[in-house]
Amino acid sequence: MTALIEIRGLTIGFAQGKHEHRVVHGLDLTIHRGEAVALVGESGSGKSVTARSLIGLVGPGARVDASRFEIEGEDVLGFKERDWRGLRGRKIGFVLQDALVSLDPLRRISQQLGDALGGTGLFRGRALRAESTALLRAVGIPDPERRLPQYPHQLSGGLRQRALIATAIARDPALLVADEPTTALDATVQKQILDLLAERRRAGHTLVLISHDLGVVSRLADRVLVMKEGRVVEEGPTADILTRPQHPYTRQLLQAVPSVSSRGFRLSIPAETASPERTRIPLPPKRIDETSQVLTASNLLKRYGGAGAIAAVNDVSFDLAAGEALGIVGESGSGKTTVAKLVLGLTELDGGSILIDGKPWSNLREAERRARRHDMQLIAQDALSSFDPRYTVGKIVGESLDTVGVFGQARRDRVIEILEAVRLDRSFLGRYPRELSGGQRQRVAIARAFAPRPRLLVADEPVSALDVSVQAQVLDLLAELQAASGTSLLFISHDLGVVHHLTDRVLVMKEGRVVEAGKVEKVFADPRHSYTRALLEAVPDLAEIAPRAQAEPHPLFAPA
Repeated sequence: MTALIEIRGLTIGFAQGKHEHRVVHGLDLTIHRGEAVALVGESGSGKSVTARSLIGLVGPGARVDASRFEIEGEDVLGFKERDWRGLRGRKIGFVLQDALVSLDPLRRISQQLGDALGGTGLFRGRALRAESTALLRAVGIPDPERRLPQYPHQLSGGLRQRALIATAIARDPALLVADEPTTALDATVQKQILDLLAERRRAGHTLVLISHDLGVVSRLADRVLVMKEGRVVEEGPTADILTRPQHPYTRQLLQAVPSVSSRGFRLSIPAETASPERTRIPLPPKRIDETSQVLTASNLLKRYGGAGAIAAVNDVSFDLAAGEALGIVGESGSGKTTVAKLVLGLTELDGGSILIDGKPWSNLREAERRARRHDMQLIAQDALSSFDPRYTVGKIVGESLDTVGVFGQARRDRVIEILEAVRLDRSFLGRYPRELSGGQRQRVAIARAFAPRPRLLVADEPVSALDVSVQAQVLDLLAELQAASGTSLLFISHDLGVVHHLTDRVLVMKEGRVVEAGKVEKVFADPRHSYTRALLEAVPDLAEIAPRAQAEPHPLFAPA
């Protein structure tokens, strides 16, 4: 195969005053035509900045150096911005994670496709519209003529991501660089995007995939480079890396993936102790009291948009016992987040009722709810946006104790106690949210939620934005604290692997209704509803790589 990309000794650094902070150290990378190469690793590993170096978008203040850096045989080390603009789109397309941010919110889809195609000088007027329509159809967007005049905010997440891919492939580039292209998508929408990328692969196109989702990598990549702290620690064919990993860090990443075999066991282990022979560490057992119902929801109904509007939640009923974890899954628009808002009292019911500890909760006056707010707490998806940026960690965690009347030294003691429980010492008390990593911020959010010792915890996509290793730490933390406190957990997620690992029962929602419910092992092992089966079939399965490689599964994948 002909090398499309040839890089030797790549180093990337950013100026910090008189010094340079180096984020990539001596990386070698060869990408052949028709090949799919994945860069994997946690945040800060250097995978995204490496990908951006392929299109000259590393960022201001960056210094890129290499003994060899060629794209299609052309030395690009001395490229100016004008040279890079001639390469972007024509030879290399780029797809980012968040299409809503990447697409121009003030321009119609037709205008953005026109920008991508206009540089060719081949399409104008009717020909431009016809080619734009063909592009949207090629990426699987139904009724493309109707989508052309729409703005990005008028499209669903899946349609936006497809439109972004359409702009990236408009000029038929030799290489497509996809940086976390499916991280924020539901399982069924993710499958559609993966099928689209796989179709391009089958057509002979070249792909560089940046992802922390090893299931996605197993679906698309021929070869994997595992990065840690700016260095490649392991490289090889996908089947070898995912079934016979040699480096402890790779084994740590693989063990962190929630799966059937991980249920009841810790996901996170130190890299230096990760080995093929090491058995999983059990999580502490839960204390579920089925005779004590913390939450009872009956025939919940919620409409938006007035009379005649379609119900966002329609006749939904469930209960939650003390110490139990209940998962709610479904694609975007299924109603799962609306259920969470109804339970929290952030949205008023149009019908039905909610009881907390057997007492009425729904549609009470806020003054009546306020006295019981400490009984229920929320862990949001984006911890940073849920914090007051002017507050220190000590104040953020401490404010949740207002409702239980804990002040002075007792408050400080409780804040330190709960911070230590989430593996943060007292040195974090005076830090601000901007000074924390994503994983540390999520730990603070968990500490704030558990501080007043709530009876019920609502977690809405609390790990969806985290890397697999950080996600593993947060899930272990949630499981440990829930077991120790006996708190009930309502866990909303589109990640079925996470729900299978963490929860005891599951509700599957579609178009505002519960289509299937039961013990999580039974529902996921023997789904009755066609929609549940479709969700499960859409999830990339790491175990599928083993038969393709004709190899025995690595011990990390073996049943516990």
